[in-house]
Amino acid sequence: MSVQQYRFLSKIETPTDLKKLSVSDLRTVCAEVRDYLIDCVSKTGGHFGAGLGTVELTVALHYVFNTPYDKLIWDVGHQAYPHKILTGRRDRMLTMRKRGGLSGFLRRDESEYDAFGAGHASTAISAALGMAVARDLKREHYKVIAVVGDGSMTGGMAYEAMNNAGLLKKDLIVVLNDNQMISLSTHNPGGWSFHEYFAHMLAHPAYNRLKANVWELTGKLDSFGDRLRTLAHKMEQGIKAVVTPGMLFEALGFRYFGPVNGHNVGKLVEIFRHVKDLKGPILIHVITQKGKGYPPAERDATRLHGVNPFDKLTGEEFPSTTNAPAYTTIFGDALVELCQQNERIVGITAAMPDGTGLIRLQETYPDRFFDVGIAEEHAVTFAAGLAAEGMIPVVAIYSSFLQRAFDQIIHDCAIQNLHVVFVLDRGGLVGADGPTHHGALDLSYLRCIQGMVVMAPKDEQELRDMLYTAIEYTKGPIAMRYPRAQARGVPLRSKFQKIDIGKGEILRPGKDIALLAIGNMVYPSLEAAEILQQRGISAEVVNMRFAKPIDIELLQELASRIRVFMTVEDNSVRGGFGAGILEALAECGITNVAVHLHGLPDSFVEHGSLTELYRQLNLDPEGIAHVVERVLQESLQSLQQ
Repeated sequence: MSVQQYRFLSKIETPTDLKKLSVSDLRTVCAEVRDYLIDCVSKTGGHFGAGLGTVELTVALHYVFNTPYDKLIWDVGHQAYPHKILTGRRDRMLTMRKRGGLSGFLRRDESEYDAFGAGHASTAISAALGMAVARDLKREHYKVIAVVGDGSMTGGMAYEAMNNAGLLKKDLIVVLNDNQMISLSTHNPGGWSFHEYFAHMLAHPAYNRLKANVWELTGKLDSFGDRLRTLAHKMEQGIKAVVTPGMLFEALGFRYFGPVNGHNVGKLVEIFRHVKDLKGPILIHVITQKGKGYPPAERDATRLHGVNPFDKLTGEEFPSTTNAPAYTTIFGDALVELCQQNERIVGITAAMPDGTGLIRLQETYPDRFFDVGIAEEHAVTFAAGLAAEGMIPVVAIYSSFLQRAFDQIIHDCAIQNLHVVFVLDRGGLVGADGPTHHGALDLSYLRCIQGMVVMAPKDEQELRDMLYTAIEYTKGPIAMRYPRAQARGVPLRSKFQKIDIGKGEILRPGKDIALLAIGNMVYPSLEAAEILQQRGISAEVVNMRFAKPIDIELLQELASRIRVFMTVEDNSVRGGFGAGILEALAECGITNVAVHLHGLPDSFVEHGSLTELYRQLNLDPEGIAHVVERVLQESLQSLQQ
């Protein structure tokens, strides 16, 4: 793929080059950026549909504003691929999400044009307001612009920021990119949407006929007409307060402009020039189409929101190399089965019905499915309310997203000892999405909560049994985490079996070292034991199953015959599963065992393929075996001393 085929894009290294063009040339630039984006993402994979929808918006913003001096803050980052193309990273787009390549999100250390890092939703307005306050304190004069999707506006943090911005009255521009997708699903999560409420009412023919007639009539009445126009303007403001977003945003202290066609680049340039030097908080409501300009993405915005490499002509992803279903699918199917058996079970997600597997529940039992939007805090307390009234809520949220609801898990679920089931998809490393999405902390932040049970399955059958166990557990909140991965392909039983809370199992006997593994590190530990056996080392492999409570009896039995333990986890070793093993050994007075913790480091793991990352961190079978050899050698030297 050669960028030289593009008339304008081939010459645009930075937004400075973009500004040399005429406004009439920008339509061609947009077409070239969109075509280049499709070509790149079809090869690399990544977030796709949102970027296609923001091409004209991105071009207009960089054309009018003086970035990077003016600060452009993108919410989440899904929509920022065109921004990367125009800000000096065009020729590196094929490295996107690869180890050592461009991030799929915004990174301050990647480009001076990335004013604020982003990977989670609803943060942009808060960050932009902070920058605007800093600007004024420093007596500088740059502009601050936040671009926020309508999905991110379902998160309470966005409104907290807007409320504060209206109070402070700082010069700040918020662009609401309304692509009519407030949930990452073809199904609306059940609340009002900006698109339906705002755009439809403002475009109502009766409203516009009334406005046109009043203006035409009063234009013929000289000074009396001017007074009537003033009165009519006040009446219009009253009508706007009822039928347009002005009611909400102007009440929060913002001047509202829109809705504006987000694919008319000339109109966008015009309105940005108009508001650029206005004072106070400004909100520009832009209507876009997710997947714009690529028919497969226009037809199926959900499937092509985030993609693996795909056929550019058809939009279809290339076939998977494995036939095993994903853990997400296993969970979704199991939950539907359990719902058939127990009518008190309900499912809750935060704008991710497809990503968490709850789409099956939505299709089968729509009245027992709840998508609350990008509002994890609300999701958890909503679940607590359901549990308080005897329902069994299953809250399915990505591991890194549930971090946002830490207080609600404690205050609303654990303290009240409510039976809320937490199911954490994407536990552990997730690969190409990188540090904002790695589930590196869930075993740590859940394990420290009083009364919480925390478990992780080694395979799909154990996932089904753990979900059943969590449903049947009645003593308080309980959590299960599993990875973003294909399942192991083990045979599935037709019936669920209960697992004893806090009990592990020995999978392979040994005498030199005990590998205490949890979740998706169990099978790599078994494979490492095979490698070690060939090298004359006998490793016992234990599937601990639970990060909390720890199987004390099993630890005591192991310590009676093995002197070296190594814990293996796909979680930070700080405060994680291994730390729990150390605490348990200390509590029961076991001091004759050397323990090595092996897991994710005390640093953020960058993006890359899972194979590359596990190899880099010695969490693949060969790496685990290598660490075992080193640990045994160090233990032997310590004993000799």
